Amino acid sequence: MTKQIVLATRNRHKLQEIRDMLQGIPVEILSCEAFAGCPDVVEDEDTFAGNALKKARAIARHTGHIAIADDSGLEVDALGGLPGIYSARYAGEPADDRRNNNKLLAELDGMPDEKRGAQFTCVIAIVDGRGREKVVEGVCRGVIIRELKGMQGFGYDPLFLDTASGLTFAEMDAGHKNSISHRSRAIQELKKILPEFIACCT
Repeated sequence: MTKQIVLATRNRHKLQEIRDMLQGIPVEILSCEAFAGCPDVVEDEDTFAGNALKKARAIARHTGHIAIADDSGLEVDALGGLPGIYSARYAGEPADDRRNNNKLLAELDGMPDEKRGAQFTCVIAIVDGRGREKVVEGVCRGVIIRELKGMQGFGYDPLFLDTASGLTFAEMDAGHKNSISHRSRAIQELKKILPEFIACCT
């Protein structure tokens, strides 16, 4: 029997990515927008895990369903891990991909290639609303290039180069990106615990 799980996001890109990655698993991923009055959770924790857990707990409590939430971001070595948890609003409110990318390029202006290492990190929390919680993580290493390349993806994808393929995330088709991304690696870890977790929560 298919189990309904609520994803604590209104980001349609993220919703579709996670649905694609969980194909073949007997779960139906619902947006929190499918439930009236779902709270907008303020992401004010100081770690990816803290934010993911806070969101998942709130949505599980509101909907009565198992909830999963992720918090993810870009961590640039030369910037001490920034933008990190501030990735979505690095250039301020309202969140804007173009302004975020422009700020990142400005921060790294003049930085030599060997010091432009970075990683995308994704932490996923799953919560059943009755005290059972798990957290998994995925990381993808790459480098920040000097100009935007590619039209796919979102966020910092046009600046994040996967050195193995020589492509930015924004130059990859969805299948390629979903096979190597930080989110896909976190989802692979989630898949390991999902069957047991669901069985315990039915």
